[in-house]
Formats: sequence, C-alpha cells, structure tokens
Amino acid sequence: MALYTPEYKPNGKETATITTNKGVIRVQLHGEDAPIHVGNFVELAQKGYYDGLKFHRYVPDFVIQGGCPLGTGTGNPGYSIHEEYSTNPHNSHEDGTLAMARSSMPNSAGSQFYFCLGAQHFLDPNYTVFGDCMDAESIEVVHSLRKGDVMESIVIENAN
Repeated sequence: MALYTPEYKPNGKETATITTNKGVIRVQLHGEDAPIHVGNFVELAQKGYYDGLKFHRYVPDFVIQGGCPLGTGTGNPGYSIHEEYSTNPHNSHEDGTLAMARSSMPNSAGSQFYFCLGAQHFLDPNYTVFGDCMDAESIEVVHSLRKGDVMESIVIENAN
C-alpha cells in the first residue's frame, strides 16, 4: 500500500473535540512532534470520516480503539502513513494519550487510533503518539468508553 503524505501542514495549535455517546473528549494535537499523523487525522476528521464510527476494541487498563470504517479493526482509509515514533521527541504513552494503531508493519497506520487507559510505556518505541487529553473530564470520558460506543463527530479547532 502506498504511503500517503497529508496536504494539511499542522501549525501546532490544533485541538480535536471528539463527541461520543458517553461525552466529549478534548485533545491537544501534537503537530510539531508528529506532523504526518496530525495532518492525516485533521484531514480525515474534516472530511467526516470518523463521524458515526464505533470503538471496536476495549482492553481494560490498556486501550480503547476506534477509527476502523469496518468496525472490525481491519479497515483503513485506503492508504497508510509513515511512522513518527522514531522521530517524535515526546513519544510517551501516558493516561489519556492519543496514538495511532497499526499492523505489524511500521508504516501501516491509516485511520485507526487509540487512547491509553493508564501509562503504556512499552508502546513508546513502536507506536506514534500524536495528542493528549486536555482535561480531567476528557480522561473520564475516555475511561468510560467501551466496545460499541460511538464517535458522533470530531471537530478540529485552530486549523489553518
């Protein structure tokens, strides 16, 4: 699958408001640390790609994962993006961190993402972190999500 380079170039101020059936998650995106991942996420969100998708994977004390158009964990947007975990100076999986899921191939991320449910530092050398929850309320919503919960919309603010 061909690697995609997003047209959108992050300015470092982007935030995402993810409205779910369990509440709102506000995320500060890290465009300076992971510009490809943030650019890709912004483009997909602005196209409405995530609207109505369900979280398809929940592992207690690990992650809640969504962004698969098929709802199975096997779908993608028809392309993949280059990894940035090897170049991201702040690639640290903390509670409420937003990161991109991928297959066993390093450059296979596309649309699927996850939120960490607690620190998961063993993921740091292999998965790209591209955002963090902005407040305690957002982290509470992340922790309340389960498989089958719905992303109603994702709105990007402060985009160019």
